[in-house]
Amino acid sequence: MNRAPFIRPIARAPAFLACGLALAAVSAGLAPAMAKPAPPPVPGGTISTLPLGHYTCEKDGDAGGAVGNPVPALDFQVVNFSSYKGTDGVRGSYLMTGDSVTMTGGKLKGEKLHRTAPAFLRVVGADGQDSEIRCVLTSRKRQSDGGFNENSPADSGGDYSQG
Repeated sequence: MNRAPFIRPIARAPAFLACGLALAAVSAGLAPAMAKPAPPPVPGGTISTLPLGHYTCEKDGDAGGAVGNPVPALDFQVVNFSSYKGTDGVRGSYLMTGDSVTMTGGKLKGEKLHRTAPAFLRVVGADGQDSEIRCVLTSRKRQSDGGFNENSPADSGGDYSQG
């Protein structure tokens, strides 16, 4: 019985295996170069949300008079994620990208704000510059009735739980 024909294909198997491994190694080396680049960041910066609570808006005061002149028409309360309630009690929505906040629905639709600190916003004027109107997070503490305690300072630690 002649076994030579059966030995020859078995002897060639390591050569095919070596070629396959070499091809896999080359393609693995090219994979990072051929991978798709990371998607570009969102225009304007990372999407995020404002801290929950009531924002009181006012015009800058002066050294000889009141500290601030209230602008209650711009007051709002961030209630969850990207929703707020205006002074009329109607919910609206906003989009925050980077430090820019745009009211996209509700009573304040179209208003633009610039976040200069975690709890401090400036209303952006028609010229695209920060105006003299500021909105400050004045209350984050919920009362048992679900409303907000106007007397609690914004930096009190903020208890978001009801009760």
